[in-house]
Amino acid sequence: MPRAPSVHSTDTQLARRVQRAPRGTVFTPASFASLGSRAAIDKALQRLVASGHLRRLSRGLYDKPRQDEMLGTLWPTVEAVVRALAGKDHIRTQPTGAYAANLLGLSEQVPAKVVLLTDGTSRSVQAGPIQITLKRTTPRDMAAAGRLSGLVIQAFKSLGAKNITAERIQRLRQTIPASERTKLLQDIALAPAWMQPLLRDVARDDDAKPSKAAPPP
Repeated sequence: MPRAPSVHSTDTQLARRVQRAPRGTVFTPASFASLGSRAAIDKALQRLVASGHLRRLSRGLYDKPRQDEMLGTLWPTVEAVVRALAGKDHIRTQPTGAYAANLLGLSEQVPAKVVLLTDGTSRSVQAGPIQITLKRTTPRDMAAAGRLSGLVIQAFKSLGAKNITAERIQRLRQTIPASERTKLLQDIALAPAWMQPLLRDVARDDDAKPSKAAPPP
C-alpha cells in the first residue's frame, strides 16, 4: 500500500498553496521555488493538472480556473498572466497600444493580441485565446511603468492626436480621481511635446481653461 505523502513534501505544500489561492490565480514553477527542487515542483504541478485542480495554459504557465454558472470555465485575465510572468522574471511591464486604451476606458476594443513593454526579455505567451507579447524597450519608455502616467501616455500614443477628443479627455477626468490626475504632471516630460497639453487638460483643476494641443511632428 503506497505511503501517504508527508505534510512537509513538495507535493503537499504545493497543493495546499494552490488550494488557498483564489480562482483565477496564474502560477509558474517559480511561484513555488521555495518548496523544493524544480523536478519535484514540475511533478507536483503535473499531478495537479491531472487531477483538474490546475490547468496548463502553456509551457511553464498554469492557472486555477475560474468558473461561471452560465459561461462555464473561464480563461484567466491578462492582468493575472502578466503578474505571474513579471514575478517569475522580476521584470516591470507597461501596457501599450489598444490594451492600454481599453484599461482606461478610452476604447471598447478588447484586443486578442496584447502587447506590453518590458525591461526584461522579449517573448510571447499564449494563454487560452489571448496572445501576450512582452516587448523589450528603452529605459525612457519604462520610466513611468506601473504609474497612471505611463498608462495614459501609451494609450494616447496608440490613439493618436486626432483621436484624443474632448469627450475622451472628459471621460478620464470623470473616472480618475483628481488626486491621481495631478500626478500626470510629475511625468509630463516623458511624453512627446504634442501630448503634453493634453495631459495638462486631464490633470487640470475644474476651473482652469483647456489648453490647445501642439500638432504632432
